[in-house]
Amino acid sequence: MMGSLGYLLQKEFRLIFRDPTILRIIMIMPVIQLIIIPFAADYEVKNINLYAVDQDHSTYSQRLIQKMGASNYFDLVGQSARNANALEMVERSEVDVIVTIPHGFEKKVVNGEHGKLFLEADAVNGIKAGFGISYASQIIAHFNREIREEWIPVMPRGTIPLIQVQTSSWYNPQSNYQWFMVPGILAILVTMVGSFLTALNIVSEKEGGTIEQLNVTPIKKGHFILGKLVPFWILGLVSVSIGMLVALVIYGLWPVGSILSILFFAAIYLLAVLGIGLLISTLVDTQQQATLIAFFMMMVFILMGGLFTPIESMPEWAKWVARLNPPSYFIRGIRSIYLMGSSLWDLRMDLLITFGFALFFNSLAILNYRKTVN
Repeated sequence: MMGSLGYLLQKEFRLIFRDPTILRIIMIMPVIQLIIIPFAADYEVKNINLYAVDQDHSTYSQRLIQKMGASNYFDLVGQSARNANALEMVERSEVDVIVTIPHGFEKKVVNGEHGKLFLEADAVNGIKAGFGISYASQIIAHFNREIREEWIPVMPRGTIPLIQVQTSSWYNPQSNYQWFMVPGILAILVTMVGSFLTALNIVSEKEGGTIEQLNVTPIKKGHFILGKLVPFWILGLVSVSIGMLVALVIYGLWPVGSILSILFFAAIYLLAVLGIGLLISTLVDTQQQATLIAFFMMMVFILMGGLFTPIESMPEWAKWVARLNPPSYFIRGIRSIYLMGSSLWDLRMDLLITFGFALFFNSLAILNYRKTVN
């Protein structure tokens, strides 16, 4: 039986290296995506179009407008005294945030009264609107502190109480979003390579008619599934290694923890996603069906895996979906090893759950594979 397994492995490797498309998908596609996506998937929303409605025409109002326009987050696209002009531009999607400075703003501030400002946002894009209001509020708060400092009477040093706030960000001191995104994207790319390629593997045998030749041989179902799994498992680990090298060269990101921990976790995780792909391939008859199912599952993996949205902030029902989502454990694990230096012992529960997924999906694939001859 080991000879038959060796024959299957030899056959699969020959098919893989004979098809340059598969090698491009495994080796080149993850590299390109790992380079492009972290630069594009920026959590910082910038270039927010700002329109200023200045009804006060005062020194303070102009100072505030200039301060907001000089920010890296806003592009001042216009200002006038009429709110209607701003609303017309909002309707044409040319303005994202409107700041309105009413008449008498400077006078109220100088007299110690509350100077009110109005912020409005185009909330069609809720994320941009939320960030725009937040950024504008921070700039206005900083401007307010500047004014207060200008009007504080001259007093002896030490008589004005000061509250100093010191902040620190653990594990990612510069709050570099790329350090957070790259490990997660690497996990998703490994998922895509593993699930898509194996989902198409057995189906291509069915469509090509070669599956019938294998069915009449004494090869056991478990050996057949293992022969399909091992080559892509090895190539998946190669893909992970290439991705780690790209993360180092392009982003200067190297794991704080052990490289062997990442590879070990990846080896267990690949067994799970490859099992998912093999299970899909045993359920369908055409590559088109396999592609559609794999694509649907990838959307769930990406959106419910904690790559972009923290699982803790999801509704309770979505948290349960995330608990049944294998990528969520690998994404959390690889980020912990990369940024926190976590060990395999620290991640033992995630590893055990991932190993459970691997056993479950591969067992289902073996049980569902029908070794019959038409």
